[in-house]
Formats: sequence, C-alpha cells, structure tokens
Amino acid sequence: MLFHVTMDVKIPRDLPAEERADILAREKAYSQDLQRRGKWRHIWRIAGQYANVSIFDVQDNAELHDILSGLPLFPFMAITVTPLLRHPSAIRDDDS
Repeated sequence: MLFHVTMDVKIPRDLPAEERADILAREKAYSQDLQRRGKWRHIWRIAGQYANVSIFDVQDNAELHDILSGLPLFPFMAITVTPLLRHPSAIRDDDS
C-alpha cells in the first residue's frame, strides 16, 4: 500500500545541542535504512519549512504506524497520512 505522508517537525528550541544532534543522526540513519529497503520510496523537503512530503510503500496501516512511531523525531512531529490508490489513467506500471 502506498501512503502520502506529510511530516512537520517542531524541535523545542531549548533541547540541548548534544541531544538534538543525537536525535538527528539517529533519524537520518533510520530513514535511510527504510529508503534502502524500499519502504520509504520518496522524500521531498518543503521549501521554507522544517517539513517533508514522503511516499511510503508498506504492507498495511499497522506497518506504517510502526515505522512512523519509530522515528526518533516522532515526538516532535505533526504527521498527516493519506492512503493512495493507483489512478486508472496512470501509464506507468511500476507506480503501484
């Protein structure tokens, strides 16, 4: 199943620098592993915001929930999830 996910990140300004650096390093490693495994198919930064738009390819809602709640930045995110379905006019067979 494909999901469109928007993540808006709000890290507290008073978070200690070392803790912030650790969380960001773990977030990068976690997200890149998911990308390598094909679970996190696309990620785009939203210009002018600390936010992204992503496409996830997972088995079901539960797997997506587990992935998102495992993000080190999860406690600092507002997340919007939209399930996607292949459009009948799509011409590419590999986009499902």
